[in-house]
Amino acid sequence: MLKFLLAQVRRFPWVTNVVWYSSIFTAGDLAQQKLLRKEKVDLKQTRNVALLAFSFHGNLFYMWLKVMEHVFPGTAPSNVLRKVVCDQLVVTPTGISGFYIGMSMMEGKQDIFAIWRETFWDTYKVAVIYWPTVQIVNYGLIPVVFRMAFFGCWGFVWVIFMSHLRQHRHGSANLIRNHKAK
Repeated sequence: MLKFLLAQVRRFPWVTNVVWYSSIFTAGDLAQQKLLRKEKVDLKQTRNVALLAFSFHGNLFYMWLKVMEHVFPGTAPSNVLRKVVCDQLVVTPTGISGFYIGMSMMEGKQDIFAIWRETFWDTYKVAVIYWPTVQIVNYGLIPVVFRMAFFGCWGFVWVIFMSHLRQHRHGSANLIRNHKAK
């Protein structure tokens, strides 16, 4: 089975990687709803996460990983560091913004930037701590053919965090405001 999957990744790298990433990302949203909420699963939200992952995030990250490998080839520590810095400055804010704004658009929100404004900086601060370690391992130790899958597995945890923060709309910034008000 593993041999078959590897053959498909090599034969159809874009499709298999985007489908893999989108599936894992979507599973993260389902896990977040099941683990962190007692209520019924919101299938519309999960559908929107799946569509966003397949149409935007999966493609963005697949192309980004290809560009990073082309611009800074190999696993030399200096190139790994360059890739990670570029990730944090370019693709991390783009991915976060795409998630919050994209979800608001699909839900037909009047102000598609409202949730983004409330949660972006809190999310980005966590991303600056979370993603560099993941990407150092990814760029330094994981073979190129498996990087998107490795990234997707960590994206599972990331989407649990982002979906939870988004559903509680005001995120940790609101918790801080409420705590200070007491």
